[in-house]
Amino acid sequence: MAKKTAEIDIGRTTDDERPALKAAFSQDPHALREPKENNLEIAIGHEVRAFRKKLGITVTDLATATGISLGMLSKIENGNISPSLTTLQSLSRALGVPVTAFFRRYEEVRNAVFVKAGEGVELERRGTRAGHQYNLLGHIDNNTAGVIVEPYLITLTADSDTFPAFQHEGMEFLYMLEGEVVYRHGDRLFTMQPGDSLFFDADARHGPEELVKLPIRYLSIISYPQTRGAIS
Repeated sequence: MAKKTAEIDIGRTTDDERPALKAAFSQDPHALREPKENNLEIAIGHEVRAFRKKLGITVTDLATATGISLGMLSKIENGNISPSLTTLQSLSRALGVPVTAFFRRYEEVRNAVFVKAGEGVELERRGTRAGHQYNLLGHIDNNTAGVIVEPYLITLTADSDTFPAFQHEGMEFLYMLEGEVVYRHGDRLFTMQPGDSLFFDADARHGPEELVKLPIRYLSIISYPQTRGAIS
């Protein structure tokens, strides 16, 4: 049985819907995190304190659970000493995190992918033979967010009587750049023109329903959990 889908018109939200939207947008996209630590002891201490506070326990609680003295724990959290591997193992068991978690602020790497215009990787997907061109604009695997994001530039240049239908896990966002298309999501149809966007649960059946004005170009951004398989 197909899952029912629901859409929210952001411009016409009701009083009942606004608290949910406010919660969804609680993260400030312009906020800056603390810079990475370039001192190993300080980086370890920062993580130990952060994990302890996340569990809501005191330094005394942690000392009791690990057998490490209060003075030693204070020095570790303040980055004044370099704890031994045995000490880190005791802390990892008490805090419920792997030993490697204590090092994540130390020389952590953040990847970026830059693609020049016209240099995206062209892929074969359902609909390619019907005049549908898919250009992958970037891909970062094993990222810290735990989410895989696949940005595509899709170009439709040939009219066709049949269109590919997609259904996969994750979320998808479409943004029209050129042309006009009637796009299906579940049992609903959306006429999309330049500047229009569509954001939806990709588990529902979706895809172009009618090519109104060619050529058609739009961005398709798919996201899904990093632990799951890639979109076919």
